[in-house]
Amino acid sequence: MSATGLSLLMWAALTAAQAAPTPAEPPSRFGIEDNSFLIEEAINQERGIFQNILVFTRTRDGAWNGSFTQEWPVGGQRHQLSATVPFSRMNGDGGVGDVLINYRLQVWDGSGARPAFSPRLSLVLPSSVDRRDFGLSGVGWQANLPFSKRAGRMYWHGNAGTTWLRESGAGSHWQSTPFVAGSAIVAVQPMLNLMLEAYQEWRPSRSGRDRVTTVAPGVRGGWNMGDTQFILGIAAPITRGAIRDHGVLGYISYELPFSKNR
Repeated sequence: MSATGLSLLMWAALTAAQAAPTPAEPPSRFGIEDNSFLIEEAINQERGIFQNILVFTRTRDGAWNGSFTQEWPVGGQRHQLSATVPFSRMNGDGGVGDVLINYRLQVWDGSGARPAFSPRLSLVLPSSVDRRDFGLSGVGWQANLPFSKRAGRMYWHGNAGTTWLRESGAGSHWQSTPFVAGSAIVAVQPMLNLMLEAYQEWRPSRSGRDRVTTVAPGVRGGWNMGDTQFILGIAAPITRGAIRDHGVLGYISYELPFSKNR
């Protein structure tokens, strides 16, 4: 082939390569995100969207425990504020637990090789009437480091953190309750996910620390309706260690816009 012919061939190849469309990123297999039951997914709320979350469990002895959380983005997805109100009821008596005021910072969004990372710092308000029975007083703090990474039909999540509460009385000091958690979620369909979550904490006790471990297989599904999303979930938590228990967990989430200019 002549030099002229080779040059024309190379020019044609380069032109075709430049004109070829860049392959589009495949659509996510997950239509449900930030809807785990026991742990945090490292995904803040989108701009203009707030989320309402109700989680409740019924244990084998008939006790009800749960929490209601509302999450709000601040300006955009990077900053998020939320509040969590725990509650419980047993033998006809119920009450509110210590309310948490939460701030999360979206450090990494999960694009590229990095996982999503959204550390949280929470102020623990002394709103529980039962905390005196545990020798606790005043406000406390909680910190959590959630990571999330998607790989095909799998989503992996990990948490590590601790809660600090002050003991009552003279010469009091801070009690810490460290915890770790993780989960694996598989997308059977974009709006139908199978889940396996595990949560472990080390509670202060007179003998040192008591380990409590909960494993919860579950499933979640939902519906998108315009700018709103409704999610339902159910799991079967099994607790071992210092506490031996099992029960049923229910999950309800409702996301909706609060601003038309998102």
